[in-house]
Amino acid sequence: MKTLDFQSTKREELIEITREVSVDLPKTSSGICILFTQHTTCGLTINENADPDVKHDILLFLKNTIPQYYEGFKHFEHNSDAHIKSSLMGSSLTVPFENGKLLLGRWQGIYLCEFDGARERKVIVKTLVEE
Repeated sequence: MKTLDFQSTKREELIEITREVSVDLPKTSSGICILFTQHTTCGLTINENADPDVKHDILLFLKNTIPQYYEGFKHFEHNSDAHIKSSLMGSSLTVPFENGKLLLGRWQGIYLCEFDGARERKVIVKTLVEE
């Protein structure tokens, strides 16, 4: 098991972490890679990593659908939107791997979804090897 550290630079952003997750995968085994973030205002997702407009569009849709200052939110930190967006994205992912390579689709990448930055974030990575 390892912990990866990331530093977001904006309140909301999608940070591709595919390379960092892949670095220490066993080169001669297959199995699954489990990712988990212990934070309540960021999440994890898999989506297209070829066209940066996709990241923009995801963030725009979430921002417009769940604005930071929504009438009726009671949480005093003014980040209820970040908690909701995090819940929608989820806090964990499971990805199969083989011979040191994540079995992602051609256009897929793994993203840390920041909704309350800029902050330091941690992602726990656990690999389970097939025997």
